[in-house]
Amino acid sequence: MTQDEGRTDFAGTPEDDEEAIDEGAFAALFGDRRRVVGVVIAFLLVVVAIYVLLPRVIGFEDVLVRIGQATWYWLVVALAATGVAFAAYVALFRGILGGLSQSEIFNRLDLRASYQITMAGLAATRLFSAAGAGGIVVTYWALRHAGLRRRTAAARMVAFLVVMYSVYLGALVIFGVLLRTGVLPGMNPVGGTIVPAAIAGTLIGVILMLALIPADIERRLRRLAEGGRGERAARIAAKLATGPATVAGGVRTAISYLRHPRQGALAVGGAIGFWGANIATLWASFEAFGGDVPFAVLVQGFFLGMAANLIPSPAGGVGSVDAGMIAAFLLFGVPSEIVFPAVLVYRVMAFWAPIPPGVIAYFHLRRTVAGWDEQRAAYTSESKVMPAAT
Repeated sequence: MTQDEGRTDFAGTPEDDEEAIDEGAFAALFGDRRRVVGVVIAFLLVVVAIYVLLPRVIGFEDVLVRIGQATWYWLVVALAATGVAFAAYVALFRGILGGLSQSEIFNRLDLRASYQITMAGLAATRLFSAAGAGGIVVTYWALRHAGLRRRTAAARMVAFLVVMYSVYLGALVIFGVLLRTGVLPGMNPVGGTIVPAAIAGTLIGVILMLALIPADIERRLRRLAEGGRGERAARIAAKLATGPATVAGGVRTAISYLRHPRQGALAVGGAIGFWGANIATLWASFEAFGGDVPFAVLVQGFFLGMAANLIPSPAGGVGSVDAGMIAAFLLFGVPSEIVFPAVLVYRVMAFWAPIPPGVIAYFHLRRTVAGWDEQRAAYTSESKVMPAAT
């Protein structure tokens, strides 16, 4: 449990300037109509380039025609799986960012508030690029208004990412090795199995090593600043250590939450459910076009394609992930006449579907945050008029 676990800022005044900047930045995401229109146009151009122009270049002009031939009930299954993925994402959020069930923050970040924050964050991430900065802004903004201290909010956001992407990295290692060794059926190219498994294993090791950074590293460095010839250098080092210390605290928070019998199950179940439901959406999308992709290939191709999120995209991941996922399944030998329409359907379900409810959730979240601010103001007023204890 972190030092600030369960504590809030209600007893004091939050950093008003910081909160105003955060809220203004997030409101600007949806308030600039020209920017929203520009992003939508960019989305459409990229989609046309990938699913209309690219198939024509490589000789598969009938992709859009094949979409009209999809088996309808598999599309219903894909849509239902997408809904399960969103529900699991909310559970993961509540399990990590809500804190322990005994805390005031956990009660404040109930299912309703957790849904609003996650869906609004997903919409912001999809509508605006910069490596998901929109989602990070709304999540941090909401957590600060909910009462979390700055360092605690940052650490829990790190813990959230660690739990979620530990499942991602672990799957790349497990299925990459099992495919390459022939334990699971399917094509097993080195570039799609052992190479990503090795990279994922290295990243897991790095994450675990971050947990070894001492919790009091900043205090140790500040001690060096107390006199001596290296005073200035020690102060600079202490400031630079803030980031690694926060990340390390987030990793340790993730581990401690995983050990908690109730919150650990909610967090891990949410992470596994989120990725599993996304894979189910992709599976149903393949089935809609008669694709019979081996399970291990489906999982490995999905996670390998999602790695394209790291590639800069002009429109929140549109284009890079689509192309990456198509390339991944082509690498595993899945016929291109099935890959193109299946990936398009999956991306429509998983990428575009959260945007309308996410924008609606944002406006509901603003009212929720206003209620939290009123509670804080009332608490502060009561504290000022309360007579001092004798």
